[in-house]
Amino acid sequence: GIVPIGRGISNTQLYVLSSTGTPVPVGVIGELYIGGAGLARGYLNRAELTAEKFVANPFSDDPDSRLYRTGDLVRYLPDGNLEFMGRTDHQVKVRGFRIELGEIEAALTSLADVREAVVTAQDSGTGQRLVGYVVPTPAVPCEAEDARQALMTDLRAALQQRLPDYMVPSLFVFLESLPLTSNGKLDRRALPVPGDEDVQRAEYVAPRDDTEARLCAIWQEVLKLEQVGVYDNFFELG
Repeated sequence: GIVPIGRGISNTQLYVLSSTGTPVPVGVIGELYIGGAGLARGYLNRAELTAEKFVANPFSDDPDSRLYRTGDLVRYLPDGNLEFMGRTDHQVKVRGFRIELGEIEAALTSLADVREAVVTAQDSGTGQRLVGYVVPTPAVPCEAEDARQALMTDLRAALQQRLPDYMVPSLFVFLESLPLTSNGKLDRRALPVPGDEDVQRAEYVAPRDDTEARLCAIWQEVLKLEQVGVYDNFFELG
């Protein structure tokens, strides 16, 4: 079963509210709002984000009281514990890190070689991994394998200058255009499943002794890949 995330600690108030800001009954899904003595004042140097997330507390007589919009979808269980049900936005959790996919997309689209980009978190069979779907600018060739690998290297290096390592996608899929729904919105369900050709690889060098052969076999099993060379990077592979 699903493990509950618990209940509020002392001097903390938790509210599960509907999209209109009204409390929902036990068992009904709503967004989790947090208030109380431990609430932060806001985000440092992020006035707009502070105004969006730290909202007036309608359940307090103090005009300065605030509630924090977590973006977590939860529901109350009959015993008073909360059960996590998902997110209201595209924030995901990968390897213990909570990641806002829009930040990665903004970093990608700011690069000169990228016209459009979408980032998703997908189950690799061994855990969640980030996949970057990129529409390169027309002047950037990516049809050949060596051109794709070179572009992956450039994108990864550029992102590592702007983002922490855990926010750099493990895979890059290059598309001529992003799939759209009939009303012109991004169709995430139509994004192609990544293949071996979308993995960042070093030039293949076969195992040279029994130890290297055993290690490559372990990596192939863990990362679900058909081939791993001795100079491949474990984290770049997935």
